[in-house]
Amino acid sequence: MKSLRELYRIGHGPSSSHTMGPRAAAHIYQKRHPEAKAFRITLYGSLAATGRGHLTDKALYSILGQERTDIVWRPEEVKPFHPNAIQFEAIGEDKNPYDPWLVYSVGGGALQEEGKPSSETPDVYPLSSLLAIKDWCIERGQSYWEYVNQYEAPDIWDYLDECWEIMCRCIERGLETEGVLPGPLHLRRKAPQFYIKACGYSTNLQTRGLVFSYALAASEENASGGHIVTAPTCGSCGVVPAVLYHLSKSRQFPRKRILHALATAGLVGNIAKTCGSISGAEAGCQAEVGVACAMAAAAANYCFGGSLAATEYAAEMGLEHHFGMTCDPVCGLVQVPCIERNAHAAARALDCNIYATYAEGHHRVSFDQAVNIMRQTGKDLPSLYRETAEGGLAKEFELRHGHPKA
Repeated sequence: MKSLRELYRIGHGPSSSHTMGPRAAAHIYQKRHPEAKAFRITLYGSLAATGRGHLTDKALYSILGQERTDIVWRPEEVKPFHPNAIQFEAIGEDKNPYDPWLVYSVGGGALQEEGKPSSETPDVYPLSSLLAIKDWCIERGQSYWEYVNQYEAPDIWDYLDECWEIMCRCIERGLETEGVLPGPLHLRRKAPQFYIKACGYSTNLQTRGLVFSYALAASEENASGGHIVTAPTCGSCGVVPAVLYHLSKSRQFPRKRILHALATAGLVGNIAKTCGSISGAEAGCQAEVGVACAMAAAAANYCFGGSLAATEYAAEMGLEHHFGMTCDPVCGLVQVPCIERNAHAAARALDCNIYATYAEGHHRVSFDQAVNIMRQTGKDLPSLYRETAEGGLAKEFELRHGHPKA
């Protein structure tokens, strides 16, 4: 498995696969061909179907320049390797294209070429099974975060500290910012309102409202193209920060414990990414919000002193109870139902932590099995429900309101 740096990516929303990935690819191709007079870019499958709503064109223009970049949209053509395909071509003085480069944005901002590793960075973890890692920890009397510490470079803690700082700022900006999100839905931000209401409730009702407000704040910032951290994606970036921000504020856990929780969550997300998927276009929203819920549940369980088994169970529940969740963004925007799902997944992660604690970690289905099931379920989902905005809520909304994909 790759470093947690490959999972927790710092960037701008609204979509890791549709904006961060293509932006990175454009940067690579520009460096490869600084002599090019122009560029032609062809977007395929899901990347084309919801690219305008996800600001893919703006991400590409920001690197290559709008005046010399021609984008061709081919949503009907889906490449077999992955639904998010993008081809770059350089245009010379003779106006003829040359050196075509086909690359895939596979989720979380990562790029991959067919038949090649997901990136040029080396693997740093020898194990990619949570049960195997749990056994490693048991043998040495260590925690999951100590497995991360064993194999990452020493500066991983500085990087996670930077990620945590950006997560906190993202939530705090979202709580202070009112107004309407960009796009044809004219969706009003809800985080400030939820936060104020939650502060007025008694303690037993306040917790859930605060967690909702934190998740909404981060997700609304993402939808506005704000500065965020993928956890594991842009579209699911509100879940882990909301849970850990709430615990840091309400329980006064020290910053070091929060960073250890981030490492624990990262290990869970890394396994899902390596052995399953974190791409909505490939496996539906279960691969984004479901994995984020698993990460947050594991992080919460660690914070409260859960055993290795209880933490693994919390993660498994967080993923299992999102099996089959479709990715059907209305108008192709990362807004409805994406933002609301972040809020509910954050609350569910805390419930998974409590349940796993009561069960003392005893369960039948392992997290590794859940990841395999999630991957297979994603393959079985019709493409209508995998980020194409052609089925489910997206289709119903278009039929009722006549809004095309943004």
